Amino acid sequence: MRYVSNLPYDTKTEDHVTIPTSDGTLLSARIWRPTSSDSDPVPAILEYIPYRKRDLTAERDAIHHPYMAGHGYACVRVDVRGTGDSGGVLRDEYLEQEQTDAEDVLAWLAAQPWCDGTTGMMGLSWGAFAALQVSARRPPSLGAIVISSFTDDRYADDMHYMGGALLSDNLAEAGTMFAYGTCPPDPAVVGPRWREMWHERLEGTRPWVLEWLRHQRRDDYWRHASVCEDYQAVGCPVLASSGWADGYSNAVTRLLGRLDVPRKGLIGPWSHKFPHLGEPGPAIGYLQEVVRWWDHWLKGVDNGVMDGPMLWAWMQDSVPPSTSYEERPGRWVAEPDWPSSRITPVGYRMTGGGLNAEAAGADIGSDEGAGLGAHDRGDRGDGGDGGDGGMAVQSPLSVGQFAGKWASYNAPPDLPYDQREEDGGSLVFETEPLTERVEILGSPTVELDVSVSEPVAMVAARLSDVAPRGSATRVTYGVLNLTRRDGGEDAPEPLEPGRRYRVTVRLNGVAQSFPAGHRIRLSLSTSYWPLAWPPPKPVLLTVHDTSSVLTLPVRPTAGGDEVPQEPFGEPEGTEPLPSTQVTAPEQRWRVTRDLVDYAAELEIVKDRGVVRVDEIDLDVGRRAYERYTSVADDFTSASGESAWTMSFHRDDWDVRVATRTVLTCDETDFRVDATLDGYEDGKRVFSRTWNETVPRDLL
Repeated sequence: MRYVSNLPYDTKTEDHVTIPTSDGTLLSARIWRPTSSDSDPVPAILEYIPYRKRDLTAERDAIHHPYMAGHGYACVRVDVRGTGDSGGVLRDEYLEQEQTDAEDVLAWLAAQPWCDGTTGMMGLSWGAFAALQVSARRPPSLGAIVISSFTDDRYADDMHYMGGALLSDNLAEAGTMFAYGTCPPDPAVVGPRWREMWHERLEGTRPWVLEWLRHQRRDDYWRHASVCEDYQAVGCPVLASSGWADGYSNAVTRLLGRLDVPRKGLIGPWSHKFPHLGEPGPAIGYLQEVVRWWDHWLKGVDNGVMDGPMLWAWMQDSVPPSTSYEERPGRWVAEPDWPSSRITPVGYRMTGGGLNAEAAGADIGSDEGAGLGAHDRGDRGDGGDGGDGGMAVQSPLSVGQFAGKWASYNAPPDLPYDQREEDGGSLVFETEPLTERVEILGSPTVELDVSVSEPVAMVAARLSDVAPRGSATRVTYGVLNLTRRDGGEDAPEPLEPGRRYRVTVRLNGVAQSFPAGHRIRLSLSTSYWPLAWPPPKPVLLTVHDTSSVLTLPVRPTAGGDEVPQEPFGEPEGTEPLPSTQVTAPEQRWRVTRDLVDYAAELEIVKDRGVVRVDEIDLDVGRRAYERYTSVADDFTSASGESAWTMSFHRDDWDVRVATRTVLTCDETDFRVDATLDGYEDGKRVFSRTWNETVPRDLL
């Protein structure tokens, strides 16, 4: 990244400003704005997240907010209620209170003498969720949004559930917020009230995983703040981006196809990162594009920002399997509109372990979602070897140990590894070696004619690029809980063993090239642990393959790409705040199997060590630990653990929060055991334990 200091506007910073909300709670903000805005007001840009502006995001915030301020904007970074130095308690994600607070903040910003009455919102992940959700409420000052790594569908395409199957990230991210939401405010900002505010948070929180587990169907809990319920509610221009290595690779194209406002999309090779910080690379000059977006929509500058394609996508070249990449080779491709008329759905009939290309005619470009569909055939199969050319599989629990994370958070090695071991417990269908290059852009689908042996079952579908020597790089995947068939996310029904069903599994969107000489492989398994929670019992799945089809969104490999080779400039930003690494970080991702008791374990450590935020002389420690275990093929032995330690130290202020959440199951219930401990000066000053059971709902 190129750090720039010679910007059009001189700027000033206000490190702590309080913004009142309707109920009197004060939210803490940091503001960067042009010095000239004292007499010449400018638009205000809000980033609204719960990740502590004063310490945990301070280094990152310093890269883009002063940059935009130097281009003539008042940039405002606000800690959500109950986090950082803001008052109140954070009780869950995306609540009505959170969105009402955001509207209060926007109204306050628009009324400031240094603001011209126009506002924008931007963010990554939570900040993008907030911007998109608030845009659907149409606050009067909001003129445009810029969002990265987000979803419009909180149930079907987020970290909680995928195709109606429970994701392990539901536990992991609940553990993250269990820790973040119970950290104390900084006494250097809020004064002696810090202890009272901290204990209010400790007393007022509970493990969010409990609430998320109580909503195993698409109900009003998930419909709230899901923009997919009413795309027409969004009333301002949207610049949307994500990355193929992220879990949020689907929503960009859905917004392009569904919104009725000016919109642009950008999808790179990145993990859960802003495009100017994108990893795997190449990162791009994203902030320059963001400034152009604000200039046009908030200042009325006629700069041609809406010229060119609606969607830029990074077409990834073939690479060997690896759990991390510094760069993903490829090229930028452009689509003038989405859905794209140049993308052709091509069906591959699944016959005898092969994939044989034929015209399929399915509607691929619309990207209906990460979700699913199914049609009950009403006839019966034998549930065994198929009898009509069917193939059967009952996958071991070990299938999925090399799946990586649902979303790569750029904490290597969190990408999927070589799929050959995974394929040993799966049904495999593949093409002959390709005679010419094939490129896809969009969401592949798998239409299956299946029968199962149990009333609750799942199928995981994986698409891989197989090199001539056999290595298999996973390109994309999808998961479907078969009890959520016929779009039954809100009203699931048990399966009738032996009955045949027509089901469709939609894989995550991707842009990928398959070279000549390689094979395209589809792998199907009945478990994908620990990425997705396994069903209550092992399941024998029979695929009646002669009527089952893989459909790929094929894009022409030549022609129609009359675009600059490098459409984006070099990444730019302002200097990050200086910090000092006090103790060494630690990264670990370890798979082990014990062949005495047949126990298997995936252990993940993401320890950032202790980092001193030099500007405020504060030492901050963050350590995350995850552990997923199972025994042989006992599907009720699946267990997940998420534990966090967060510490803050300055002079005579020494505070630590430790959280631990363990999720286990039997055939009928989930069990959550969680602890929260707060320490001051090395002494435990708060402790609480939760031990609760949540019934499984066809899951």
